[in-house]
Amino acid sequence: MVTDFDLLAAHPFLTGVQPRFVERLARCARRATARAGEHLIIEGEAADTCYLLREGSAELTARVAGRGAVVVDVIGRGQVLGWSWLFPPRRWHFSAVAVEPVLAIALDGPRVRGLCDTEPAFGYDLTNRFLAVMLQRMQVTRMRLLSQDIAPSGSGAGSP
Repeated sequence: MVTDFDLLAAHPFLTGVQPRFVERLARCARRATARAGEHLIIEGEAADTCYLLREGSAELTARVAGRGAVVVDVIGRGQVLGWSWLFPPRRWHFSAVAVEPVLAIALDGPRVRGLCDTEPAFGYDLTNRFLAVMLQRMQVTRMRLLSQDIAPSGSGAGSP
């Protein structure tokens, strides 16, 4: 039988993490599933979980006035969903809806933060891993914005 430790150890996000820390993370983990169309996270609600996707994919959406939910990105197998649990105010800034059935490892945010507090070297490593994911997502978003025909700020009518 495949254990939570096995699933965590095999996830690309945790490549290179010391087995003793993966073991401790496994104590903060549970398997999570979502059917197509089901929400994994909802914008504005309390953020207390991180999802390491093993199978399936989810659309990351944001509410935009006058447009409703706009797809920001698609998170798939081997990727991480959710880092809002790390930083106050610990509320989701986006929603995520399964596009196809999802199997994920759900990490309990408060317990992981506690582990990071008691094991600062691990906390530093984990935080750097999340920052790398955030940077990559920001770069993807930046490239999407640059590829759109957007007028530069201040170039509207009446600008000098």
